[in-house]
Amino acid sequence: MNRRAFLKRSAAAAALSVLASCNMARPKGKPSKPNILVILVDDLGYGDLSSYGATDLKSPHIDKLMASGLRINNFYANCPVCSPTRAALLTGRYPDLVGVGGVIRTFMNDNFGYFDPEAVTLPDVLNRGEYETTCVGKWHLGLSSPNLPNERGFKHFYGFIGDMMDDYWDHKRANYNYMRENEKEIDPKGHATDIFSDAAIRYFDDFKDKEKPFFMYLAYNAPHFPIQPPQDWLDKVNKRETGISEKRARNVAFVEHLDYNIGRVIDGLKQTGQYENTLIIFTSDNGGQKNVGASNGTLNGNKGQMLEGGIKVPMCAVWPGKIKPAVNDDRIFMTMDIFPTVCQAAGISFDHEIEGVSFLPMLLGKQQALDNRYLIWVRREGWHFGGRAFYAIRKGDFKLQHSNPFEPMQLYNLKADPQEQSPLSDKHPMYKELFGKLRDHIIKAGAVPFEKPGTDPTKVNH
Repeated sequence: MNRRAFLKRSAAAAALSVLASCNMARPKGKPSKPNILVILVDDLGYGDLSSYGATDLKSPHIDKLMASGLRINNFYANCPVCSPTRAALLTGRYPDLVGVGGVIRTFMNDNFGYFDPEAVTLPDVLNRGEYETTCVGKWHLGLSSPNLPNERGFKHFYGFIGDMMDDYWDHKRANYNYMRENEKEIDPKGHATDIFSDAAIRYFDDFKDKEKPFFMYLAYNAPHFPIQPPQDWLDKVNKRETGISEKRARNVAFVEHLDYNIGRVIDGLKQTGQYENTLIIFTSDNGGQKNVGASNGTLNGNKGQMLEGGIKVPMCAVWPGKIKPAVNDDRIFMTMDIFPTVCQAAGISFDHEIEGVSFLPMLLGKQQALDNRYLIWVRREGWHFGGRAFYAIRKGDFKLQHSNPFEPMQLYNLKADPQEQSPLSDKHPMYKELFGKLRDHIIKAGAVPFEKPGTDPTKVNH
């Protein structure tokens, strides 16, 4: 089912709901369904939280969030770069199956994605359940119609529609202002991380007395390059961490400033009385960029690569009274699994095709048997890759990958070789199995255009 058909059917269902509500008085009070807050941060390395082993960094607020619920130790972003992971989160699908195999950028010759306008999004589904659907922060799935946030299901939007900010204080990219409140261009003052946190807290206050639950997708652009912490945060780190390099100090301060703001957001939920009825999911869109001071801990690889350091990310889920605190789980899930998990938590069904699998049973401490599925990653890129794509595929402990389209694929047993140092022979039976399954996926994804002919993403209504 495409998005047009889904929305048509949803509109009919909504009309029936309105008729029903005319015949039955709705009691005043808190929403019967849970609020849902998905926090996605940008380029946070697997080793850049104190709860994940960082010794030169203090992240008390995220650490407390981790301890308040269930942490999935083997959680993976759908891609080692931004746009595809965001497309996967909002559709529950492999990103190349919805047109986003690479990064959506301002200029056509550097743009390797076009978000399929027919793809059903998470807010499309949740709107059917009368959720207040809100996106705050970084969008990065389209610069113009029909792929602006309000056109893809969100009732409220406050944030940045571009790929990255050249400066966290003036919020511009390539001299364009991509800051929007819904479809209105805005020019707020201050550091972007503070601005987005303030907006989220304002929305919590707006929603606190409403009978409808809310879904908020809070997508920070920190700690993505350029690494620009406020000066007082940098001074604090330099004073505390004797001998730290300038590059590392800036990244540490940037993450600590982000951590502080996430603490403010959680406090905002508590102060408005909504925390106890909110499912919170926290994760990152890909691994850390080590050449700007990030750390992926003991993992091999970097943002942009299919090695573990590029795709394995921090993750936790918190739901007071529903998810037991201080639980760790080693099962394997991906960003696209957030879509069905949220829908199941909201009690809203759908019947269109997705690849994501709900992990809600596991969160609630119930039995959940996984089918040892195949997991696939793709990245298409320009730069020195010339628009070519490269891939990874995993089943169980075995992972076949390359991080450059000009390199041969290599097979690893991640249980025996978690740092991906000793590739297995291409004669290994898992090599053939994974290679064949990846080929099948590439054939399927090849039918999906990643760029719409005649569409120029620079033609934005500024």
